[in-house]
Amino acid sequence: MDKKIRFMDTILRDAHQSLIATRMSTEQMLPVLETLDEAGYYSLEVWGGATFDSCLRYLNEDPWERLRTIRKHVKNTKLQMLLRGQNLLGYKHYPDDVVEAFIEKSLANGIDIIRVFDALNDLRNLETSVKAIKKFGGHCQMCICYTISDIHTVEYYVHLADQMAKMGADSIAIKDMAGILTPSVAYALVKGIKAVTDVPVQVHTHATSGISEMTYMKAVEAGADVIDTAVSTFSGGTSQPATESLGIALEELGYDTGLDFEKIKTVAEHFKPIKEQFRKDGILNPKVMDVEPDTLIYQVPGGMLSNLLSQLKEASKEHLYEEVLKEVPKVREELGYPPLVTPLSQMVGTQALMNVVSGERYKMVPKEIKDYVKGLYGTPPGEISKEMVEKIIKDEEVLTMRPADLLKPEMDRFKAEIGTLAESTEDVLMYALFPTLALPFLKKRKDPFYDIEEQHVTVVF
Repeated sequence: MDKKIRFMDTILRDAHQSLIATRMSTEQMLPVLETLDEAGYYSLEVWGGATFDSCLRYLNEDPWERLRTIRKHVKNTKLQMLLRGQNLLGYKHYPDDVVEAFIEKSLANGIDIIRVFDALNDLRNLETSVKAIKKFGGHCQMCICYTISDIHTVEYYVHLADQMAKMGADSIAIKDMAGILTPSVAYALVKGIKAVTDVPVQVHTHATSGISEMTYMKAVEAGADVIDTAVSTFSGGTSQPATESLGIALEELGYDTGLDFEKIKTVAEHFKPIKEQFRKDGILNPKVMDVEPDTLIYQVPGGMLSNLLSQLKEASKEHLYEEVLKEVPKVREELGYPPLVTPLSQMVGTQALMNVVSGERYKMVPKEIKDYVKGLYGTPPGEISKEMVEKIIKDEEVLTMRPADLLKPEMDRFKAEIGTLAESTEDVLMYALFPTLALPFLKKRKDPFYDIEEQHVTVVF
């Protein structure tokens, strides 16, 4: 069989991040890790995104230990992670020495493929990551953040992919975080990238808007090498479409998927009671399973829609919902069409909400939007007018250098601050990224009774 398509499964990362806010524990994953390894996947997405934060914040787990555990049981299939470029797994830019150390340790602890993206598609913000991934022997998958605007044409993305290939990308991912990549555009985009570079192309979308299977079908027809899906138990809604369903459909069309459906069925059955428990506990909100066609109209990710509605409810302004939705594309255009991906989606949504609720556009401007206009997040995809710049930051200077060039090395400072609580570079990095979460976690690990001592309990021998 000549036609091949390979699958990356997101069950251990994006699937449960999208549906249950990344609450799945390592213990819940453990019984099927070896079965997943035998199921014929190209790779498994297991780390990055919000997993690091959630392990510390909600699960009292060491994220590094999770990665080592998965690697111990998954011996043959490639392990993949998602990295936010200079932001790593946080929401701000980190110095180059922190970025390099984090990538070195991610690869040393078991990651094979690092999918790296920048929220603005500013390639300068990926330079340090790409160099570090190559330096330490990882597979560098550079990532296009897909969005729709007057400037985000197929030609724009094809040029971006060409630049990524020249920077040393081992593969290129099209990351459609909102589920707005339509079948026809997916076909044109994959065809266009394949015309300018020989590197493999991987396509990522979400089922939010109801068209994901059609999008994948056309991407595969155009020559995509890998698609991202999720084991059926945690598929659909704001997650990815189901691995089994797409696998069966593509095999009937003559594609070799390499999948072992019996193994995948075992995995799906394992996760059924786990899903039901999350549903019973209220962590799996039925709304995340709803199809949201409005996503295609407003080009707003499903999570952003629900977040805006929640904010309006708190302010007893639900009647302004449609008005805020209409404001989002206006704000986006005025700010140079940033892709609606973390952290830009939250920033644009908040500005749109403030514009509507206050009754005066840009009367209130969050610090993050000011920093964005100053150039501290990178170069916006489109131009921000002089009038808009003056309105938001008045006469402050707009910076044009790579934002991380403003940051001094900080690994030594983090090491000094955390002191003997850190037993490894991994611990120092945990503290560097999430200090308020890492500190109590590392204290508790060092001394399980430190909470009791803080309560001044006297032990009498």
